[in-house]
Amino acid sequence: MKGIEFWGDSLDVIRNLPEGARAAIGFQLDRLQRGLQPDDFKPMKTIGSGVEEMRVRDAGNAYRVIYFARVEDAVHVLHAFQKKTEKTSKQDLAVAAQRFKQLDAERRP
Repeated sequence: MKGIEFWGDSLDVIRNLPEGARAAIGFQLDRLQRGLQPDDFKPMKTIGSGVEEMRVRDAGNAYRVIYFARVEDAVHVLHAFQKKTEKTSKQDLAVAAQRFKQLDAERRP
């Protein structure tokens, strides 16, 4: 089973979400660790190749976890947030992109 690497404040953000959202995200992260896909996700090609966004709904609210799981050693959680508008904010996309760039730089020899 893969480990999980949380980038930036993503773990703190998840820990501060409502209990139902935390439980749903935890379940989906477990699926990723086991090599399965989350129940609801989409590719985030604008951030990077292999980056995906997990979609979770709880009590009428939408939550997102942007991650990279295309490596054998770990699921890399780049960013987590509550989605409050139809479109993902430029700030949330920029945070995920910056963390993916850092991850990519660290993984290269």
